[in-house]
Amino acid sequence: MKNQFLPKVKKELIVSCQALTDEPLHSSFIMSRMALAAEQAGAKGIRANSVEDIIAIKQVVNLPIIGIIKKEYPDTEVYITPTIEEVRAVCETGVEVVALDATTRTRPGNMKLSEIVNTIKKEYPQILLMADTSNLDEVELANELGFDMVGTTLYGYTKETEGANVSDNNFEYLKRVIETSRIPVIAEGKVDTPKKANIVLQLGAHAVVVGGAITRPKQIAEGFVRAIK
Repeated sequence: MKNQFLPKVKKELIVSCQALTDEPLHSSFIMSRMALAAEQAGAKGIRANSVEDIIAIKQVVNLPIIGIIKKEYPDTEVYITPTIEEVRAVCETGVEVVALDATTRTRPGNMKLSEIVNTIKKEYPQILLMADTSNLDEVELANELGFDMVGTTLYGYTKETEGANVSDNNFEYLKRVIETSRIPVIAEGKVDTPKKANIVLQLGAHAVVVGGAITRPKQIAEGFVRAIK
């Protein structure tokens, strides 16, 4: 399992199939069908949120999965697989990869990211760890802590980077991430057109994750509505 994921997704599309509780498509059944459609389209991987969705998706597609659990805790902005309990829960589903917030923000219970990484690598040595980062310092930290891959997932989604986009300034940030990282880079976050997906792979990203532009019809429709008003 561990040695197969990165070769399988190299220079390929990973589709993020997620719908939060307040979204119209929130349903493990619907997310499993989204994943099936992605597989039929030629995607080589899936990113999924929650144990329930992961299990439903694994029943209908034969693609490797990056699993997460989005959960909010008081007094912290970290919500992507924030504690070791969520990481363990995702690991137990048998996914190939677990992604977690790898920012330097305070985690629930003040647990250190290094403790989570070291513990999970001992308990689940067959599962890869993906660092969801927001800046270059965090990319360097992910390399040092022993993550297997690093994503640009949170660039544009923290207070310090709010509104930023990996495509800004001719993809300057992504280029710097690729130069900085010693582990494979997964381009993710506002890669919302086929052209952008192609560019990030050409620049050297190992794989690209696309979510909202494919699997969130409410968000897509809102873009059209804004454009015609």
